[in-house]
Formats: sequence, structure tokens, C-alpha cells
Amino acid sequence: MYRWYLIILVGLVTPAHAASMDETLMRLEPEERAHQACILRGIDTLKRSKKLKRVDRLKTSILSRAKFDGTTVTAKGGAVRADGHWYELKFTCGVGKEQLKATSFDYELGPEIPEGRYEDLGLWK
Repeated sequence: MYRWYLIILVGLVTPAHAASMDETLMRLEPEERAHQACILRGIDTLKRSKKLKRVDRLKTSILSRAKFDGTTVTAKGGAVRADGHWYELKFTCGVGKEQLKATSFDYELGPEIPEGRYEDLGLWK
């Protein structure tokens, strides 16, 4: 009996949460909205690939500024944090018309960034 209540509750909460996230994202400028959508998709993609353990952060513009052309975010100087270590990351991410969702995420994982560079690059442990 309790299992049904949980399923119903989850069904009611999830769409509301998604709508709230979309409303929050719509307050951002299109470029920032696209970056956030790509960060979410990138973290999910990297976690699924299992190349790194415990991926929890992704930055689009650490070593160089990412570019946005209205439908694509291209980052040649991004970074991803996994298990407390940062790694260089290049990626191309396609976004939908309103930049709310990423439609694709192709990446190339680079070398680990030495901890001695974290402060200069605005990274943290």
C-alpha cells in the first residue's frame, strides 16, 4: 500500500521540479542557459561513460572561453571534476531552440590538471 503512495508522490513531484527548473533557466540569458544545459548533460554523459569515478562538477570556460552560436556550445578549455581531481575537457554540445535542454554532448577528456594550478584557474578540491 505505501509503495503506491510513493509512486504517486514521485509522479507529482518530478514534473513540478522540472517546471521549476525550466522557469529558473528561462531567467538566464540564452548563452548562460545553454552553458547550464550542457553542464547538466555533460555530467550525466561522463558519469555514464565510467571513464572517471564520481564526476560531480563541470566548467565550460577554465583554460579558454567557450563559444556559443545559438545552437551549439563549443568548449576547448573546459574542465571536469571527478573524485576530487580536475581534468581538462573539450566538448561540443548541441542545445534545443530555447536552450533549456542539451540535445547532444561529444567530448574529449584531457590530462589531469595539477593541483598547484587550481587556485589560478578558479578550481577547488
